Amino acid sequence: MGELILVRHSLPAVDPDAPACEWRLSEAGRARCTALAAQLAPYAPAVLASSTEPKALETAHLVAAAWELPASSVRAVDGLREHDRRGAGFLDRAAFEAAVARFFASPAELVFGRETADQLYARFSAVIDALTGAHPGATLAVFTHGTVMSLYVSRITGAAPFPFWKRLDLPAFTVLGLP
Repeated sequence: MGELILVRHSLPAVDPDAPACEWRLSEAGRARCTALAAQLAPYAPAVLASSTEPKALETAHLVAAAWELPASSVRAVDGLREHDRRGAGFLDRAAFEAAVARFFASPAELVFGRETADQLYARFSAVIDALTGAHPGATLAVFTHGTVMSLYVSRITGAAPFPFWKRLDLPAFTVLGLP
């Protein structure tokens, strides 16, 4: 039986003048990937898939490099990206947390950004289903983002999404058993 390891990207360099989907890792975020690689190594994932967003893709590549795997071992998959927040503008921490709480609480409504929680879940879960279907019995490491990860885990396990999201660090990971 394989496992699905959902990995939240490491610490980004926040740039209020750029959309979050374009942020790269900070120096501290890159350094944190060494410890992340050590924590993930015992799971020995056979497949490394990543969001196409720079912060997730960098996290995946740094983990692969720590394992002495070639860059080609990381597969970039568009559907693994974060909630589409383009057009929402930069929010301070309190306003951002309030928006994320509303996003989880009203999954069928367009709360902020360009997709609802239900649309995000449909997109992400379709990609996860395709990846697990293409690699039956394998352990997969999927490098992604906090909101989409929390939404997926909540719908699979019944956990409350906002408290789960609040507990995630940068980076963080959770392991789910696959049938």
